[in-house]
Amino acid sequence: MKLVFATHNQNKVREVQPLFPENIELLSLTDIGCHEEIPETSDTIKGNAILKANFVTEHYGYDCFADDTGLLVDVLDGAPGVLSARYAGKEKGSEANMNKLLNALLDKTNRKAHFKTVIALNIHKEQFLFEGKAEGEIIIEKKGSQGFGYDPIFKPDGFNETFAELSLEIKNSISHRGKAIQKLINYLNTHQ
Repeated sequence: MKLVFATHNQNKVREVQPLFPENIELLSLTDIGCHEEIPETSDTIKGNAILKANFVTEHYGYDCFADDTGLLVDVLDGAPGVLSARYAGKEKGSEANMNKLLNALLDKTNRKAHFKTVIALNIHKEQFLFEGKAEGEIIIEKKGSQGFGYDPIFKPDGFNETFAELSLEIKNSISHRGKAIQKLINYLNTHQ
């Protein structure tokens, strides 16, 4: 079975591919010839996941799933939230986003945060939603070279390492995306 993961981010595809059963071939947007940026105009994480999944189904006709993820920092009233990927504005990119967040937290003692991922699955003309969360805190300086996004500054609860210091196997077992993907895979395994 072919299933499109509505992303251009090859890091995401590489991260989740090992979690899928062998009978599911994961395709990226690039693989199906979709080279445009799908508009993420919703003001919620859930809404953006739905927009992306619907775009692929409507324009390309594939069964697909799309995720949207936000990092929500308690003391910043949930920012960067839905704007996590574009937090630094025109300087869009992981380094600029992390630097802006670290600066915003310079004088803060409460550094609690959580990642939230929502996956929208469009399959057999139906839509299903799956959510995953990872609780933790934002550390003072970047650590680790694995992962992507905010991983070098996010330390999950129960660990002394950041997501960027953990092995992919451990990260997938505890991360927001890993939890949401596992719910998606459980659904696919019981409904194929």
